[in-house]
Amino acid sequence: MNIEQKIRQAALEAVEKLYGVADEASVQISKTRKEFAGDYTLVVFPLLKASRKSPDATANEIGEYLAANHPDVEGFNVIKGFLNISLRASFWAARFEEIAADPEFGRGASTGRTVMVEYSSPNTNKPLHLGHIRNNLLGWSVAEILRECGDTVLKGNLVNDRGIHICKSMLAWQMFGGGETPESTGMKGDHLVGKYYVEFDKRYKAEQRELMAQGVTEEEAKKSAPMILAAQEMLRKWEARDPEVYALWERMNGWVYDGFERTYRRLGVDFDRMYYESQTYLLGKSLVEEGLARGVFYRRDDGSVWCDLTADGLDEKLLLRADGTSVYMTQDLGTAYRRFEDERLDALIYVVGNEQNYHFQVLKLLLAKLGYGEWADAIYHLSYGMVELPEGKMKSREGTVVDADDLVEGMVETAREMSAELGKLDGLSTEEAAEIAETVGLGALKYFILKVDPRKTMLFDPRESIDFNGNTGPFIQYTHARIRSVLRKGAEISRNADGGLGGAGDGNCEIVYVPQELELIKMLCDYPAVVRQAGESHSPSLVAAYAYDLAKLYNSYYHDHSILKESAEAVRDFRLRLSAEVAGVIRRAMRLLGIIVPERM
Repeated sequence: MNIEQKIRQAALEAVEKLYGVADEASVQISKTRKEFAGDYTLVVFPLLKASRKSPDATANEIGEYLAANHPDVEGFNVIKGFLNISLRASFWAARFEEIAADPEFGRGASTGRTVMVEYSSPNTNKPLHLGHIRNNLLGWSVAEILRECGDTVLKGNLVNDRGIHICKSMLAWQMFGGGETPESTGMKGDHLVGKYYVEFDKRYKAEQRELMAQGVTEEEAKKSAPMILAAQEMLRKWEARDPEVYALWERMNGWVYDGFERTYRRLGVDFDRMYYESQTYLLGKSLVEEGLARGVFYRRDDGSVWCDLTADGLDEKLLLRADGTSVYMTQDLGTAYRRFEDERLDALIYVVGNEQNYHFQVLKLLLAKLGYGEWADAIYHLSYGMVELPEGKMKSREGTVVDADDLVEGMVETAREMSAELGKLDGLSTEEAAEIAETVGLGALKYFILKVDPRKTMLFDPRESIDFNGNTGPFIQYTHARIRSVLRKGAEISRNADGGLGGAGDGNCEIVYVPQELELIKMLCDYPAVVRQAGESHSPSLVAAYAYDLAKLYNSYYHDHSILKESAEAVRDFRLRLSAEVAGVIRRAMRLLGIIVPERM
């Protein structure tokens, strides 16, 4: 039972004893707002029917009962029908001992749910960019938070390894590549393939301009330009398993997979299940054929297959092109079917940008119309906002994206420069300095992206993210390193005194706690609830905010109160134990964001 439940149970008992009723729904407990004195607040208004008294009289009566009958309640105050309850220091001391004794503190019991979180989902025609970084970091963190909440979690990645966009890169390399490879150029494979995606777009636009100069309309020029016709023909050949096209596809995709793996490894991102569009689109096509046979879908005169969703407030959705080739929706139907059938999922979370909101509305509708309504209800689209730069939106066709590898390398270099300027690398070996720069650079990147509510569009500022003060990853990392330094020195003092770290007593408040110590204990107690809330809302930003607030509070405590120089041994030992627990919870919280907190910094 958590603290809020304990207080609720006590309040429920008070209401039953005082007014002869025990309506659980009417007993509402929440944390007391910061501007008022107290720990937990009971809302009195739902109880007035039972008490038949004024709000203040009811609140005072319940408060007096709790103070008289529950030893953990130190006092109370009443403000306009709200009963604010204060708990004794001994109560919080006992909670601290529970935290210190629990090596799994913050981890929820098994829920029995199996959840898949799909993220990354790259196209094999270009390298990962800044937008992919937000996607990967968000998906990985949500998966880890849900796992911490007690779910069985599978991290899934659907690689979009087929389609017209892949053929564009393949065609451009075939026409203009001169046989160059990652080995011959020294380029990462995904970068090399992306180079030819950009090249295709340049040549295609040049052909459009030439046709328009001859009097062809822009729309017609887009459809009839030789480059796009050749790419479409290559896609048809691929679906027909043309040996030459298929071999080229396998070769270039192999280059890209190697490049992706190197990027994932550096970001600390992993997957439990890999899916490939090339392996699921045929299953999707069979589901479309099944829907066609049942009259759920219909075929137009040109041979294309559609679903009419106008009665559902949407429009008509293409499922198969006239030439029989599939679209994204086709393979998404197949992939969803395969996942639910194979894994017996209770929930499937798609981490995909908000520009695809319509797509997932349609996917759920189509699954329901095909008879898989339970699966449709289990799908959740974590619709996140785009990452923007001061210069505006990124465009991959024009080669104006921020490359993920370049960004990570830039972050690490900036971290190295700023750490050196502040003297944080003094006395470290070259290898140690490089490790700190990597840890700080990636920590800054991950925290800056994950501290923003996923649903909001965010503006990315690399240098701001590496500030060692303020709401940043490096600030929290530095706080953890500071605590670890204090603990090492504390252990040395204890060894010299031929003793060990003592305890905080038996929880009976033998030590007089300063207010910040009680606040730190209360904040530690909040951690499991923060993780649960982050899991329920699929929002790592709640964990990030908590980690920052905890680090900030500890820094204030460290500034105001002596730890190592405290003359009273019991007080010093308690403060070291408290520091150790704060460091542990910071470490747990930051791990859920994929961020390493260093021992030294």
